[in-house]
Amino acid sequence: QVQLVESGGGLVQAGDSLRLSCAASGRTFNSYDMGWFRQAPGKEREFVATISWSGSTYYADSVEGRFTGSRDNAKNTVYLQMNSLEAEDTAVYYCAAKPSRRGFGDRPADYDYWGQGTQVTVSS
Repeated sequence: QVQLVESGGGLVQAGDSLRLSCAASGRTFNSYDMGWFRQAPGKEREFVATISWSGSTYYADSVEGRFTGSRDNAKNTVYLQMNSLEAEDTAVYYCAAKPSRRGFGDRPADYDYWGQGTQVTVSS
């Protein structure tokens, strides 16, 4: 069982930066791949980034070059650095975890554990 708690969301202006954090419970954090997803009002939850157990990353086209995912296995924490934010980035952001043995995943259904979400609002 893994419990995830996101933090770092807020209200910013277009062009600003934010860093989201996701703290995980449990002793086997480094055996999980971590994902970031987001959901805007009236839209489906969409993939943002994945950070593998070893730190490899993969991003959605919409955030490639602006967002950077990372993790600190010693702190059981994963991060999402978001730069050059746009109004279209406004959403609730969720972190998620899945066992790394299952391989790559960029769909919500690939992930077993979810945080409660943190709101990011970007004003234009």
